[in-house]
Amino acid sequence: MNHPASAIAAALPHRYPFLFVDRVAEFAPGQRIVAFKHFSANDRAATGNPPGVAVIPTGVLLELVTQVGAVLVMERPEMEGKIAMILNVPSANVIKPVQAGDTVRVEAEVVRMKTQMGELRGSIYREGELVAEGQMRFGIANAADMLPK
Repeated sequence: MNHPASAIAAALPHRYPFLFVDRVAEFAPGQRIVAFKHFSANDRAATGNPPGVAVIPTGVLLELVTQVGAVLVMERPEMEGKIAMILNVPSANVIKPVQAGDTVRVEAEVVRMKTQMGELRGSIYREGELVAEGQMRFGIANAADMLPK
């Protein structure tokens, strides 16, 4: 199942250059999602490092997992008009660096889900090898209360 860009954009408030989800390949509503991101050599996420070192920052990898998880959680009909926000990250590990030119597979699954809070577990793979993993807790709020007017 490939979610079109319009479905990803509908689930997330992020836009270029901060939208990191390229495509969704698998989707089990409320349970699990698999998505992909290609970090090109020109990707803004790879800039800001010393010349010749195009490593994707850990914060960008965490945001990527968060966005994939948000697509999973926010695509449900009852989430219309809502927004998800990270509350805390109890664990996050980058095992190997991700560099410009890499395509990564991101998997996220719901650990717990309540009306206004939840917890996700996510993993990032490059060529089948685990390169990062973590767990995060998030809150759900009305988008109108959180986004600029």
